[in-house]
Amino acid sequence: MITSDRDAAPSAPHWRTTTEAGIQVHWTPVKYSNKMAYSERLRSFFSFAWRASRKAAEIGGDIVFATSTPLTIAIPAVYAARRSRVPLVFEVRDLWPAVPIAIGAIRNPILKWAARRLERFAYRNSARVVALAPGMRDEIVATGYPREKTTVIPNGCDIAEFTDSGEEAELRSSYEWLGNRPLLVFTGTFGVVTGMDYLVRLAAAIDRIDPDIRVAAVGTGRSFDSTRELATELGVLDKNFFLIGQLPKHKAAVWTRTADMSITMLTGPDVIWRDATQNKFFDSLAAGKPVANNFRGWQGILAEEAGAGIILSSTDIDSASRDIVAALRDTEWLASAAEAGRKLALERFNRDDLAANLGVLLEEVHDEAQSARARS
Repeated sequence: MITSDRDAAPSAPHWRTTTEAGIQVHWTPVKYSNKMAYSERLRSFFSFAWRASRKAAEIGGDIVFATSTPLTIAIPAVYAARRSRVPLVFEVRDLWPAVPIAIGAIRNPILKWAARRLERFAYRNSARVVALAPGMRDEIVATGYPREKTTVIPNGCDIAEFTDSGEEAELRSSYEWLGNRPLLVFTGTFGVVTGMDYLVRLAAAIDRIDPDIRVAAVGTGRSFDSTRELATELGVLDKNFFLIGQLPKHKAAVWTRTADMSITMLTGPDVIWRDATQNKFFDSLAAGKPVANNFRGWQGILAEEAGAGIILSSTDIDSASRDIVAALRDTEWLASAAEAGRKLALERFNRDDLAANLGVLLEEVHDEAQSARARS
């Protein structure tokens, strides 16, 4: 595995190698943060692409598996596949460049043209493309890539990580403002497309209806300071809205397991949320927690139809707050939704099962490549 070391010291070597869960991981120091401007992120993407290209070609292998975002990951992937004369399987986790173009991160017409060319370059050089949602597959096929070579393998649920461990009661008792009160939790990046102002305004509306309900936001990002400022302005900071900050994944998981309901949010053009497959959504299912979505995308509809969640109005905060309060005060529905979410996690999105599906796909591609070589 080749990846970036985002928190490396300035004096760190160009590459270091570790073994993680039996996988040899090659790390290169490339500065990256969700707080960085998009121009800075692009520089980091291309810096990683340059270094990873040479390292991947040097390592070699039987197959190249590349996962994006960003789309620039296709550069070292294609380079390594060609140099090693092995097939490439390309996983699409977000529709780039459609998403950055939609949010205005890429505005220059020349850059837009180059990004679209890079997208088609990635697909054209891939033996298979893996999409995280059915709608993503349709968008990929619309570029001219064969449908029969496109496979949908969504994000998976880490069942073990999100099984109650006893830490939940300890967390509740350690915060005087929480205790046994109903808890709505957001975990993730405070980014532009997340729309954190929605959560703050939702908390303010909830406070007017049911001031005993608590809203906690776990994470950080470019919008952290503006989120704090708006919460202060609306008078909800440390009243019913609490900023927990960034935590290690296992600590953030405790907040998800402790919540009565989690919330996922996206804002902007429909290309951003239509086929969203957010990790926090699957974490909620794994934890057996109902999930509220403020967009009618693939994951929200999935949860609603399964009885594992609700879809909130993205524009009518008062309506959304009433729906949240009603759900959090309905103990029968909470229990039913929790069971439905856990069922989805176990039967449809079990990470081990999905990993096995990917393994079968990689073996098929490898065998096809071997057969092609034998015939030639």
